[in-house]
Amino acid sequence: MSQAYRTHHEAGTEGRRAASPASSWTSSPINSPINSLAVFLAAALMVVALVRPAMAEQAPPAWPGVSLDPAIPTVADVLGYESGSRITTHADMVRYMQALKDAAPDRIKLFRYGETWEGRALIYAAIAKPETLARLDSIKQDTAMLADPRGHDDSALKAAKADLPVITWLAYSVHGNEVSGADAAMQTAYHLLAARDSQRVDSILENSIAIINPLQNPDGRDRFINRFRIHKGVEASADRLSAEHNEPWPSGRTNHYMFDLNRDWLALTQPETRGHVKALRQWMPQVFVDLHEMGGDSTYYFAPEAVPYNPHLTGDQRDSLFLFGKNNARHFDRFGIPYFTRDVYDAFYPGYGASWPAYFGAVSMTYEQASARGLRFRKSDGTELTFRDSVQHHFIASISTLEAAAANRARLLDDFLDYQRSAIEEGRKSDDRRSYIFPNRRDAAGHRKLMGVLGEMGIEVQQTTGTARACGETVPQGAYVIDAAQPRKRMINTLLNPQVDMEADFVAEQERKRGKDLPHDIYDVTAWSLAKMYNLDMKLCGKPVDGPLVPAGRNRVTPGTLTADPDSIAYLVEWGDMAAVRLLAGALKDGLVVKATDETFTQNGKTWPRGTLIFPVGDNAATLPDTLKELAVKTGANVVGTASGWVSKGAEFGARSVHRIHTPRIAMAWDEPTSSYSAGNSRFVIEHQIGLPVTVIRTDDLKSALLERYDVLILPDEGWGGSYADSFGETGVKTLSAFVERGGVLIGQKGAVNWLADPDTGLLSTRREYQLRDDDAEKKDDTDDAMVAGTRIASKNALHAATTPAEERPDSIPGALIHARTDPDNWLTNGVADRLNVLVRGRGIFTPLKRDKGVNAVHFEGAEDLLSSGYLWQENRRQLAYKPFAMVEKRGRGLVIAFTEDPTIRAYLDGLGVIYANAVLTGSAHANPLR
Repeated sequence: MSQAYRTHHEAGTEGRRAASPASSWTSSPINSPINSLAVFLAAALMVVALVRPAMAEQAPPAWPGVSLDPAIPTVADVLGYESGSRITTHADMVRYMQALKDAAPDRIKLFRYGETWEGRALIYAAIAKPETLARLDSIKQDTAMLADPRGHDDSALKAAKADLPVITWLAYSVHGNEVSGADAAMQTAYHLLAARDSQRVDSILENSIAIINPLQNPDGRDRFINRFRIHKGVEASADRLSAEHNEPWPSGRTNHYMFDLNRDWLALTQPETRGHVKALRQWMPQVFVDLHEMGGDSTYYFAPEAVPYNPHLTGDQRDSLFLFGKNNARHFDRFGIPYFTRDVYDAFYPGYGASWPAYFGAVSMTYEQASARGLRFRKSDGTELTFRDSVQHHFIASISTLEAAAANRARLLDDFLDYQRSAIEEGRKSDDRRSYIFPNRRDAAGHRKLMGVLGEMGIEVQQTTGTARACGETVPQGAYVIDAAQPRKRMINTLLNPQVDMEADFVAEQERKRGKDLPHDIYDVTAWSLAKMYNLDMKLCGKPVDGPLVPAGRNRVTPGTLTADPDSIAYLVEWGDMAAVRLLAGALKDGLVVKATDETFTQNGKTWPRGTLIFPVGDNAATLPDTLKELAVKTGANVVGTASGWVSKGAEFGARSVHRIHTPRIAMAWDEPTSSYSAGNSRFVIEHQIGLPVTVIRTDDLKSALLERYDVLILPDEGWGGSYADSFGETGVKTLSAFVERGGVLIGQKGAVNWLADPDTGLLSTRREYQLRDDDAEKKDDTDDAMVAGTRIASKNALHAATTPAEERPDSIPGALIHARTDPDNWLTNGVADRLNVLVRGRGIFTPLKRDKGVNAVHFEGAEDLLSSGYLWQENRRQLAYKPFAMVEKRGRGLVIAFTEDPTIRAYLDGLGVIYANAVLTGSAHANPLR
């Protein structure tokens, strides 16, 4: 390493090696108090250095037997500590990657692909030999040709393949507290640039481009590191009980809005994921690996995955998993590193980072390293895992993966091209799902957003410009059409098909386990059809649509319009989609006077739905039309002026069913015992999808807070570590009861409903149910007696019955979409479709409210019509039938609103957006607070 480089980069910051202090000491007398203190501190630091744990003295992670170029800076050269001895912050990671680029600009390029909510840069690096790096633009063009071979002859495609490197994308630390990934990424980049006389690295650089995304979740990582440093003492503790290993709420796993970014690939709600997807589509890598951490008592996991596999993965993709798995095993065996495959982590749900790229043709894999969750961790078998160990293991897996990709360059490129060709051909031959048709008759904003999201994923969407025909039916003008005869055919099938089935033998095994009360092996939800989660009408046709079609725009929001009458006495906005919700929120922030009707009305031949917004001209400033026009353009809502308040049918603008909507002052319970996912996701939905700010109040403060300044209080789902009952106690019950009695709106979501419905709380009249029995006979639990009556067990079924507890909770649902029906006479369902799709997870089933207590505004469908998509245990199907999803109970001057499932989960149930907005935005208009 050159002296010039050292001089330029050795500025003194925390974690960086400082320049020698000798010159500054010579400017002061040797016996000065300051200098004496400096000498004392230096001596003390030397003593501390002598007693540091041995792990700090270990050599940095490296590949044995490889000589390294001293001109390429190590982590120690730039940051002042050996790789694996400290957990690197985001800022220092960026600084080190920049140092690598400065040292070898012909072999590494850095790219910025976005910015987090907290302002941290999202970057990735491309590493290759100089000749490859110099022609990245042409490589991207030729790769795009393989990714969409339509319009290219075989000779052009063959020529492109012959000259293309294989592209391997390694993504690290999507969960911020899975800390070894980012440091392993830095070490991998260093090794690729510094290794000399390494046939392995030479092959990687000759035949591939290594894309390294070192840190997918900077906000979560820095949150973890800050707390780890706070709790760390003079040396790192290996004790799992140490505060170093036990994160307070919220953990570093999630991003700023507490999203699990590894589940955001379907919805694309977060900047980290949207930027990542955009970058991937620019490169279209043939290999993608997402490197994670798991529990510290485990070992190392790599592909092949466990069953079930998504049926839309190809045989070539599944076969290629073994190329990488066997090469990883070869090196792990050589180095004595234990590992496992084909267990726990399946390939069914398409919304993971390691799943989504498979649907544009990549060989996509998850790697999992046991986590030290700090610098040292004592495993249950008594051995110790260090942070350096975990960095080393991820580093070895990274180099091994790059090696396997480079060695199989031709095969991987052939398979990648065949994937696209076969997808197009399958789409052309489809006998029932050639065309996905969205008539776009209801919820224009939802349609526009979904088509924008699909466009961001690279799916081609068209729109009819006139009347068209498909399978003997008329397709209206403005309908959206997705023809499956395109390279993204399997992605389309996966994301939009009403049902994706798991393997029958896998399901049978889960039913067998459930019969013995053993945990099932379903890793995530079993349903995710975006058409259903957006609650949009979709038709399938086995033929192309016949009619005028043009490419649909990719914007998630298209500008709305204002149609004014010169004599307008009011302006109307039809309620029923998120464009109207956004406009209402914007109007309230702008101080406009707005009302809404709970009844339909007909005016000039048009019927306006329940919830329609009314902006009276006389109650607003003269600038009302201009303000509404700006809001319409921004939000996508359409505004119509009317010259009369007279209606031919329904309620006039001054009827009792018309309510003034005031800007709701929204508070939310924060910190334990809330689920950080639910709290963060709900806050994101309100702040970014609805458009109003939320004040978050820690539960310890909330239970005795003066809440008069708030109109709406939201209790998110409970987390794993506690309960509202324990946190709030009697004081909290009194505080929240008083809030509601005075006219507040209290909204409970999923686990919070457990507490609201508890008789000791008394805020909601529903009750949780035990599991429904097949027979009505009451069981007497007399096992507390010293002896019990004798019994005869005549069969295996009788044994099962005899071992069944008298009372137990319903079986846990892994995640299915089920149908729910809305009550058309309750304000909470204003503008909401007659039928909804609700994601149901867990065990919570509640009794309906009695009519004298409240309203079951949304209830689940009957058993035969209940399942919309996914897999649902038969017993749950019977017991969930007609049970409530959304309830409204009046108490004093206020309201308690309960959602038995979380309507904001992962912010991807867009079809529930309007009902949630009704609760948050218009709930206080239906309470009776003293203003």
